Amino acid sequence: MAIDINTLLAWGATYKKVAEGEIIFNEGGHCSFYHQLVSGSIRWMNINDEGKETLQVMIEPGESFGDLPLFDDGPYAATSVANEAAVIIRLNKTTFLQLLKENPDIHFAFSRLLCEHIRFKFLIVRALAEHNPEKAIACLFAYFKQKKKNICSKCNKVKLTRQQIADMLGLRVETVIRTIRVMHEKGDVLVDKGKVYC
Repeated sequence: MAIDINTLLAWGATYKKVAEGEIIFNEGGHCSFYHQLVSGSIRWMNINDEGKETLQVMIEPGESFGDLPLFDDGPYAATSVANEAAVIIRLNKTTFLQLLKENPDIHFAFSRLLCEHIRFKFLIVRALAEHNPEKAIACLFAYFKQKKKNICSKCNKVKLTRQQIADMLGLRVETVIRTIRVMHEKGDVLVDKGKVYC
């Protein structure tokens, strides 16, 4: 969900530039701002003790991220890192909550967004519970295609790397490579010059 930038600026939001690889906030950290991506790309992930990433979601321009602590005062549930140079617009948490109180339409849109995020997690857990990588990848692609996210709306090219797909589904990258090859042979996806199309 995107809150109109002019609305955010009118409420005192400021822009922040971040460099590629820069951490915006860490899992477990305290939340002080509402964040919305203006340009660039950001990944939201958890990192285990061995340094392995579990990719939660790729953030695209116009999307907010790190929203949970805005509502429950808990810590950040994941770490946010810029995939490339990016511009973020930030609004102080207290001001953001006042903005929601005075704009019920924005508040309801946020409630819908949080429900959508929860449904996505249920979808991933259900797909993984079947222990079938092909079904899990097909499920992920179908969801992204429906939501017009991480898949090019004009050519159906998957914008995620095989490593990112693996990190998102908790699979090994070798499993994802092998499974996509099988899906290509069955005609479920097209692989052309290393790019995946669904």
